[in-house]
Amino acid sequence: MREIIFDTETTGFDPLTGDRMVEIGCIELINRVPTGATFHRYFNPKRPMPASAQAVHGLSDAFLADKPIFGTEVEALLEFLGDSMLVAHNARFDFGFLNHELKLCARPDISLDRMIDTVAMARAAHPGAKHSLDALCTRYGIDRSHRVKHGALLDAELLAQVYIELTGGRQIGLGLGEDAASPEIVTIAPSFDAPQRASRAPRLFSPTDEEKDRHTAFVAGLTNPLWHLHGKETA
Repeated sequence: MREIIFDTETTGFDPLTGDRMVEIGCIELINRVPTGATFHRYFNPKRPMPASAQAVHGLSDAFLADKPIFGTEVEALLEFLGDSMLVAHNARFDFGFLNHELKLCARPDISLDRMIDTVAMARAAHPGAKHSLDALCTRYGIDRSHRVKHGALLDAELLAQVYIELTGGRQIGLGLGEDAASPEIVTIAPSFDAPQRASRAPRLFSPTDEEKDRHTAFVAGLTNPLWHLHGKETA
């Protein structure tokens, strides 16, 4: 099973008001294990970078000035994504910007059916807790000390570790395979020819009159039996 963890950085919050994607970082997982394959690009948004956005990711107009526009990298991106499921944190935000950029290139949207949102997964797994990427890294003991500012590839790498924890933890990468989940049932036959015996009807055992008389005499000879103490103190 192939999945892509991805993250974006943008000039703001809403592509419908002119904000653009300036960075995308993608991590490939096969059976929930990172393969080492990545896709990472910066894009020139062809508009000024707001100071508030630059404070988040550190990407300035000067840094992005010589970077390609999204349209020149779209084919390479789509080839990397393939038809895999796409995992993102607060995924509707990233899908919104990705599909907006695709629309500007006259490319079809990526279906939301391919979307996996780790925020929704975290809310289901840890109701009432904080669900930011930083909070989930802290919860799962994932080192984020090198995360000074947001970065698409760095955040995708951290999110890949969070996603693995949300879907079962590190033990899923032990390579047990599908066969281990459904072991073959083995029937062991006896190594000898067991004799075939005819079954017989069960026998019923009832006490004889003599046994009943002996039991009555035995009970009569008991000293202070417990059933005679009913309603009295026993201590």
